[in-house]
Amino acid sequence: MGINTIFRRLAAGALLLGLSGCAAYFHQPVRGEQARLGAEAQASRLLRELPEPKERIVVAVYKFRDQTGQYKPTEGGTSFSTAVTQGATSILLRALEESRWFTAIERENLSNLLNERKIIRSSRAEYSQLTGQPQQALPSLLFAGVILEGGIVSYDANVLTGGAGLRYFGAGASGQYRQDRVTVYLRAISTSTGEILKTVYTTRTILSQQVGASLFRFVKFQRLLEAETGFTYNEPTEIAVKDALEKSVQALVYEGIRAGLWAPRNAAETTGPGINEYFEEKNDNQQLDVLGRVQRDRRGALGLGLSGAAVRYAGDLRNAQIQGGGEVALHYQGAGGVARWSAALRLGRFGLGAGERYREQFNYAELSGQYRLFPREQFTPYLLGGGGITLRTPATGRGAALPHLMAGAGAELLATNWLGLSLDVANHYYFSDQLDRVRQGRYNDFFWSARAGVVFYLRPPGARPAPASPSRP
Repeated sequence: MGINTIFRRLAAGALLLGLSGCAAYFHQPVRGEQARLGAEAQASRLLRELPEPKERIVVAVYKFRDQTGQYKPTEGGTSFSTAVTQGATSILLRALEESRWFTAIERENLSNLLNERKIIRSSRAEYSQLTGQPQQALPSLLFAGVILEGGIVSYDANVLTGGAGLRYFGAGASGQYRQDRVTVYLRAISTSTGEILKTVYTTRTILSQQVGASLFRFVKFQRLLEAETGFTYNEPTEIAVKDALEKSVQALVYEGIRAGLWAPRNAAETTGPGINEYFEEKNDNQQLDVLGRVQRDRRGALGLGLSGAAVRYAGDLRNAQIQGGGEVALHYQGAGGVARWSAALRLGRFGLGAGERYREQFNYAELSGQYRLFPREQFTPYLLGGGGITLRTPATGRGAALPHLMAGAGAELLATNWLGLSLDVANHYYFSDQLDRVRQGRYNDFFWSARAGVVFYLRPPGARPAPASPSRP
């Protein structure tokens, strides 16, 4: 099988694999659809799982507005269409109804309601004059104890973008994605005092993705085969706004329960699993960045490392071979485990080999520094640098102790709060040409090492007991 055939099959396999992960591609609409009920987001289920209220709260929503002032972004700039829905009030009113905690009253189009009530009174008065039968008066309108205000405060486009592609001999596939974000604030105001009782804040990302595949190939002389397929998916912004508003209503209910503003019918629900899960999520949210990644203290101040290495000699002798090595290390970093810089004392043993005759074992001790690019994340690349002393085994003859410098790079993945898995590549450079007992050429001896190891962190920050949740006032 030729190398070109192998590459062609690999390209075709990658193309098929890319298409297999695109469920929307295989659900393309081929005919019109009838009207159906609107799609429900995850937050709708959370609203239905709220505990039953002791008494419903009468609330008024005058106008829940789009406060972003942004227009929908396009490739050529912006269009005259707004970036988010202008009907957020209707979405919020439905969320209040679904929660079963609030009785919403009409305030957005109050003038229409008042006009209709005037028409009813006028019609009843005329009927009473014609028939002489008195008509029942209209009941008075409900007044709200709480006003809900706020709005959609931001729409951030292209918060995160990326993609990948592969093309070989005219056949290829590519994919791109983009994440936008919508942010909602909701506050409850007491109508009797004007006091702002609670303010909640939620965000929701909006995903857009594009996947395409193409083939451009001459199958015969003057016979060109060209094929192209793909799809683009844009998550509706209305679904994102709906999800964010329903999450805001859930947060408002639980925050009000904890603050004693309202209460569930069953008093045990004040410490039930639903409210505990919400406040646990709120506490965890303190450790998330804008991309939703957990940012918290992960590594303990002290760690014990154990690693194995593959070592390749680079010196004056030919036919360098790969030998094995091992190392133990004591790691130290700043209090709290958040420092980018850390230090390590390393003790190890390795072998060097070249050709059929040269075999030698060495011990070494070195002090190194490590710089982590993302010290508060579970996975982080890092840079290494340091120096130490290499000792021959046995330590005989001139050059038994050789000073060296070390530099390298690697990455670490925390499998648990206690255990880290590391992989790095380093170069050990010597200040003399005596490592292989041969002085030849212009450059000093050195060797490369690839290490894989584990680090056991002693009492990591995640092992400390979590603070108790706040109690109800």
